Amino acid sequence: MQELPTSVPPHFHRLPNQRWQIYSPQPQQAEQFATEIGLSPLLAQVLINRGIDSLKEVQGFIEPESLVLPAPTDEFPDLAASVKLLREAISGGQKIAICGDYDADGMTSTALLLRALRALGANVDYAIPSRMREGYGINDRIVEEFHSEGVALILTVDNGIAAYGPVARARELGVKVIITDHHDLPPKLPPADAILNPKLIAESSPYRGLAGVGVAYVLAITLAQDMQKVGGLVNPLLELFTLGTIADLAPLTGVNRRWVKRGLRLLPHSQLAGIQALIQVAGVQPGSAESLPLLNSKSQPSNTLKPEDIGFRLGPRINAVGRLADPQIVIELLTTDDRELALKNAMQCEQINQRRQELCQEIEQEAIAWCEESDLDLQQERVLVVVQPGWHHGVIGIVASRLVERYGVPVFIGTFEDEAGENEAVETVAHKIVRGSARGIPEFNVFDGLNFCADLLTKFGGHKAAGGFSMPADNLEQFRNQLSIFANQCLQPEHLKPLVSVDVRADLAEINLDLYRQIDALEPCGIENKAPVFWTPNVCITEQKIVGKGGHVKLTATQDGNVSASVKAIAWRWGEYFPLPRRVDIAYRLRENSFNGKTSVELELLGVRLPASVASSRSPMFGKVEFDYCDRTYSCSLSPAGSIEELRIRNSQGQVLAVAPGQNIGLLGNSRKDAREVDVSLPFFENLIQTAKHALGI
Repeated sequence: MQELPTSVPPHFHRLPNQRWQIYSPQPQQAEQFATEIGLSPLLAQVLINRGIDSLKEVQGFIEPESLVLPAPTDEFPDLAASVKLLREAISGGQKIAICGDYDADGMTSTALLLRALRALGANVDYAIPSRMREGYGINDRIVEEFHSEGVALILTVDNGIAAYGPVARARELGVKVIITDHHDLPPKLPPADAILNPKLIAESSPYRGLAGVGVAYVLAITLAQDMQKVGGLVNPLLELFTLGTIADLAPLTGVNRRWVKRGLRLLPHSQLAGIQALIQVAGVQPGSAESLPLLNSKSQPSNTLKPEDIGFRLGPRINAVGRLADPQIVIELLTTDDRELALKNAMQCEQINQRRQELCQEIEQEAIAWCEESDLDLQQERVLVVVQPGWHHGVIGIVASRLVERYGVPVFIGTFEDEAGENEAVETVAHKIVRGSARGIPEFNVFDGLNFCADLLTKFGGHKAAGGFSMPADNLEQFRNQLSIFANQCLQPEHLKPLVSVDVRADLAEINLDLYRQIDALEPCGIENKAPVFWTPNVCITEQKIVGKGGHVKLTATQDGNVSASVKAIAWRWGEYFPLPRRVDIAYRLRENSFNGKTSVELELLGVRLPASVASSRSPMFGKVEFDYCDRTYSCSLSPAGSIEELRIRNSQGQVLAVAPGQNIGLLGNSRKDAREVDVSLPFFENLIQTAKHALGI
């Protein structure tokens, strides 16, 4: 057994602290299914994993246009009333005002309804609350300002469902209100004239997963149809719907899947000057949808965007403006027909996004440094609460997501602000408030966690995966303790590692353009229809280097076998794990790389772990198993020790590490008599033990 190192030895590798969840393979069913639908057995297994295992279900999934949808007016109880209110306001020349939100969903919703209502002859304007001074949602100031400007009808988009007070104030002032929102329902609904929210309709409805921009799209198209003025409106609005739906991480199921698939084909040839400019400055290149024909599909190959083009390229440039600057830049970008103005605004989005990236990197580094220097026991706390002065509130949610990826626990991150909401680096937190964002893991409900601490918070909101909150700074320590109590109620130690969900095992020899283009049949991939994740065991990393400012690892993975194969790969922001071990198991998605006119398939690494090179043909539970770890060979076994079975790992020098279940202290030595105690929670021993367990199949 290697002695506990005083410094990291050159052959020791720090790896992502992950847990892998691999779907149970169904090889016979996948082979049969693949033959029926004309897909690779790998992708047939992916469809089975998604609960799709019949020809009829495949037909509806691959060709969502073949499904018969119910009319929106049959699904949304207040849709007809909303259309009537808008028609009356338009025909009477009354002023309509839209209250939007400062995220991509809210801004695309605002732009969509501005375009639609102006095209239908409405007198319409908009307002978006200040992220820094006011926070999310319609408020009394906006209501009273609208009233003073003679507004007769307020239309909320992507907000309003929880704004009982402001809506009641509008009604007191004689202003009508239509709420369009998609957030969770409060115990008491606001007294609006009409409410459109997919949370109010049946869970089985294909409209259930609509984001705010989806509700706005349904309202705009239904109104245009009612006024018999649909001509020329559908495609531009569908482009905005697609942009907002993907950027807001809405589920790509139901009508979202159907309409997003249409929109992705429209975007490369956009009719909107703003989207053309945004695509230009972001450097997005549409791909060719050369997917193999499936089930006698009549769809023709065409240039199209993919959800990741929006999720990672266009969406962040829009969101950055809402986080750091004036949302008017985006609204103007998406509503103007002036190409010169559109390009100017798109360049502003680009510059603001670059600043957003810099801020995120700075805050992430400071947060990690604070975590590493603090005496944190995340196994005990089971939640990370990090609050520091001087951080920009607009970007800390992004940093929270990165910290979840790193530490595998729910993250609540915040900064100190004064009562007016200005961010300020100060030595004291007296008379300050904490304003923050939260991101969860699958087993932790963020909104429930915030609700558990409601007595300490002045304001909070969100859903299962994410949320926002504010509170007096004096409550911070109690908030941290109370969150930990909640986290310990719902999380077990095994949950505290980032989850990598893996679909199917593949050989690198199977990774090619043919397979990649077959995946196009599964598009659009995203939330609730994630892109296929493959894994390959025991690959050899033959080349690797750090690239880019973000510390990405570019590498070549090679697999030996009947057919030797090598594939290029990228691991985003994995610089701290460089260099990776020579032999690893890898989990990955496929991505297209075009360079000098040549197109190839690369791997995007999501997970890596040390392989278990089992050298015994006996069942792991009935003998010793050999495995390789850090370029050395060990043997391991489960052996009786009194009333329990302990794990024993032996090195080539005869030293044995003995560890009882659930213990952080093990015994290390050539015999039990002269063994010394060691802390097996240290990274070297922890990784060694996990590799041994993997080899034993436990």
